[in-house]
Amino acid sequence: MVSKKISSKFAKYHFEIKHITIFFAVLILFQIVMVFVQKASLNSSLVQTQDWYKKYSAEKLAVVTSTSMELLFENLYLNNNVHKFDDAKIIYSFNVIFKQQLIQRTVKEIFLILVKNRRMYIIDSGQKLDLYLKGELQPYEASKNTSHVEAVDLFLSVKDQLKSSEVIHSSVVNNQTFNIFVPFVPNGEYWGVMYLKIVPDLSFLTDEISNNFDRIALIYSSLIFLGLIAIFYVSSMAVEERNEAQEKLFEEHKENYKKEIRFEKESLFTKRIYHTHHKTEKIMGFIKEDVRKLSPDNLTESKARIITYSNFISRIIYDMKWFDQEINTIINPMFHTDINKVIHFIIEHVFLRISSRNDMFKFVLDLDKALPLVNVNEFVVWEILEPIIQNSIDHGNKRRINILISTKYDPATNISVITISDDGVGIVDDLLTVMPNGIKKLFLENETTKLNEGVNSGYGCFIAHQMAVGKCGWGLEAENIEPAGCKFTITIKN
Repeated sequence: MVSKKISSKFAKYHFEIKHITIFFAVLILFQIVMVFVQKASLNSSLVQTQDWYKKYSAEKLAVVTSTSMELLFENLYLNNNVHKFDDAKIIYSFNVIFKQQLIQRTVKEIFLILVKNRRMYIIDSGQKLDLYLKGELQPYEASKNTSHVEAVDLFLSVKDQLKSSEVIHSSVVNNQTFNIFVPFVPNGEYWGVMYLKIVPDLSFLTDEISNNFDRIALIYSSLIFLGLIAIFYVSSMAVEERNEAQEKLFEEHKENYKKEIRFEKESLFTKRIYHTHHKTEKIMGFIKEDVRKLSPDNLTESKARIITYSNFISRIIYDMKWFDQEINTIINPMFHTDINKVIHFIIEHVFLRISSRNDMFKFVLDLDKALPLVNVNEFVVWEILEPIIQNSIDHGNKRRINILISTKYDPATNISVITISDDGVGIVDDLLTVMPNGIKKLFLENETTKLNEGVNSGYGCFIAHQMAVGKCGWGLEAENIEPAGCKFTITIKN
């Protein structure tokens, strides 16, 4: 239940939650990046500082040790006869100096390298020092000694430099091991060097500083996060109030739209009734005339014509009754409509029944007998063709209009084409403009060039397009032709 409540609450503010969450995520990401950058900078600074301090402390330790050794040499050897001292005291004194350094965790190796009569002596204990002072210590030979080889090799590479300059020489291995050579000059005379191998370890200091930084960064990030949560809460409250106002406004707009749609439907019904009532009156007049002229000779023909007229009137009434007709009343496999037959009927029994037909217009038919039947109600086909033909008559603006109606079928593409053209003045260019919805202005509602615009104007082509394109899925195009007139093209994909 709790999870559902939380989900529903977040769903109410999806747009705001998404954007605020992205904003918070970006801030937190920046904070994380900043912490990592600062920590990397701190570590780099600590490493550089430690490198300097390691070298400084290692050299300082080597100098102090070498100084102590020099002082001891001067007291025991230079100013007195070495044979007067007790061997045990000499050994103890030097061992103290060596052991004091070796007990330190950072000092790994310490000994003297003394050069005498071109021979090299290694002294790493009080015992060897005692032997050296008595002249009994054997000189160092690389072939016989396996210890201190690395340090001796390093000394041999820099001994000339050390002797000439008498300054400390230090080298670093793997950025952590220091090899330090301190010139050994008791009483100002160069005897050799003191070697120390030191590995300073300041990781405890780095770890402590890094841990303190992590704690500070965590506290700082937590405070920022808590601040963001507070901002998020306040923003959610504001968004909730805004959404409530928007919801009320939306409900009000929805009611207004419902009223507008209802009024538009009622208005459209009214306009369609006004548009079609004259057609119904005309057809009713034809029915009355046929009834009056009934005779045994024309009974079958008149009966079929009257039934067709009546069915067309029924279709008109049905259209006025329903705003959106059921699709199966328009397109249905049970319908098998012969378009050529519908065209013949409209021409012969509607337009040519006008008494002044010979003076007003003339029809030329070029109908393809191979035109296949369509699964469309024949009176829907009537509703599509009749307004287009009537448009050529009403807007030809000539004393006599020639109207050509043709049908063609292409078996290769299985496409039928119906064309209705005339030799009138054509369609005003403005009406051929393609509107943003992709439909030419001619096929929009209330678009007409009649001077006496009224409720019966601007609906013929609109209804034809609505039925042909919107309901039947056919194509309907209008264009002007040379040298004069216009042409309507209906394309049917069978």
